[in-house]
Amino acid sequence: MLQQRATIGDSALVNVSQGFEERLGKLVAANGIRLAGGRKGVEKEALRVHQDGRLAQTGHPGGLGSALCNRYITTDFSEALLEFVTPAYEHTWEALRFLCDIHQFTYQQLDNELLWAASMPCRLPDDPDIPLARYGDSNVGQMKTVYRRGLGLRYGRSMQTISGVHFNYSLPESFWPHYQQLLGDAGPVDEFRSGQYFALVRNFRRFGWIILYLFGSSPAICRCFSGDEELDMPSLDDGTWFEPYGTSLRMSDLGYSNQNQSRINISLNDLDNYVHDLAAATHTPEPAYEKIGVKVDGAYRQLNANRLQIENEYYSSVRPKRVARSGERPTAALQRGGVEYVEIRSLDVNIADPCGINQNTMRFIEAFLVYCLLEDSPLLDEAGLEETKRNQAGTAKRGRDPGFRVLRNGSDSSLAQWAGEMLDKVSGVAALIDRGEGGDSYEQSVRQMRKLVKDPDATPSARLLDDLRRGSGGFFEYALEISQKHRDYFANITPLSPEHHAEFADEASRSVGQQLEIEASDAIGFDEYLANYFSQ
Repeated sequence: MLQQRATIGDSALVNVSQGFEERLGKLVAANGIRLAGGRKGVEKEALRVHQDGRLAQTGHPGGLGSALCNRYITTDFSEALLEFVTPAYEHTWEALRFLCDIHQFTYQQLDNELLWAASMPCRLPDDPDIPLARYGDSNVGQMKTVYRRGLGLRYGRSMQTISGVHFNYSLPESFWPHYQQLLGDAGPVDEFRSGQYFALVRNFRRFGWIILYLFGSSPAICRCFSGDEELDMPSLDDGTWFEPYGTSLRMSDLGYSNQNQSRINISLNDLDNYVHDLAAATHTPEPAYEKIGVKVDGAYRQLNANRLQIENEYYSSVRPKRVARSGERPTAALQRGGVEYVEIRSLDVNIADPCGINQNTMRFIEAFLVYCLLEDSPLLDEAGLEETKRNQAGTAKRGRDPGFRVLRNGSDSSLAQWAGEMLDKVSGVAALIDRGEGGDSYEQSVRQMRKLVKDPDATPSARLLDDLRRGSGGFFEYALEISQKHRDYFANITPLSPEHHAEFADEASRSVGQQLEIEASDAIGFDEYLANYFSQ
């Protein structure tokens, strides 16, 4: 499936031989080019659970409005899996404040339920009893639910209850024409921007294992996660499986990097190749999914029986994106206007943070993404993609193992040594961002990450396992206790201002009205709606 049609003359690959230091040096010398002020947004998932830690079977809280139309509070796979979405801001504190406000407002609507504090799920019922998210009777609402039904049949519903944090980032718009001039590219700026974002994406796939090491917070799981299946993992107690050196089981073959998708490789070499490969995957029948059936006894089990029902089914640690119009496929949006921002999808929910993420994490990732942009980014072939998969899978399960080695251009490398080399370069980027921001908060974030590389026992995953070993219960009891503490935290901090509360309440009310308008405006049947959607 992976296509290799790009050439060295493409705009995306101009001056790849210059090297990171030269590109950074040009930016340092060009005082008028700002790295500060890139747009940052956060999407954070959290399961609603009962007070005893069981998955909530209740419907989406009415006070949160319509999950289909609310811009800030929606659902992901399950009716019980909330997703909080912040606008994009120039400053990390703005995004974190808004995320905190969403949590406070949501807790006011939950009626004694909790938000689960961990990426790996709570005590789950049998797979068929995990409720699918519901979005009403409109064609678009039905499509979203059918898609999720298909995910459950393909991968299992329990796997879809895993929560994460997505970090959305775009460089300042003013950056691109100046950077293009520095690199000596004379093509259309939109094409240049897309090509450079794909260079960033390739490097994030190459180097992104460091995100699992630094921020992974899911080295243990509740045994209920696998149902009756016995996993090849050590037991911490009767209710907990764990990996002694694991960082992010969420990103291992146990979670999103599962074998069902391991055969799908999507090119990251340029926009045309990327769109081509995704289109092929969404149009290629998969025998195993054909056995499930599509429309059986008049009811849809899945949207189709292809390798991917829609583009978003392909799980990647990073996605090039553009905001899509209503009913527009993601690839159509990219073809319309090119890459607008990148979405980082490999962050676990940090169980130690009430919001699941903190400013230090956001600052480091922003600087790391700019490093990925400035670093040399050769094309990725099949072997290169397989190397990135191996490094991710290995780091997810064994990242803190002193004997673990990552692959670096086909050769074994020390994780700590390679990470240290990257942090040296990220530090230079952080200093440049700080120059525009004022202060040294970005450089401080890099210094904090250096400590984690030098001391694996200080990483979030190691600290979580240490807490479990010293506690009296297993993962479930530990996560439930933390979830209760987070609830109390949001109850005791400064209450939402009347203005912010009104903003969320108005959005909830507006979203309900919008959903009713969408349902009333449908003029065609669901079959025709799907045909039109897939004809784009």
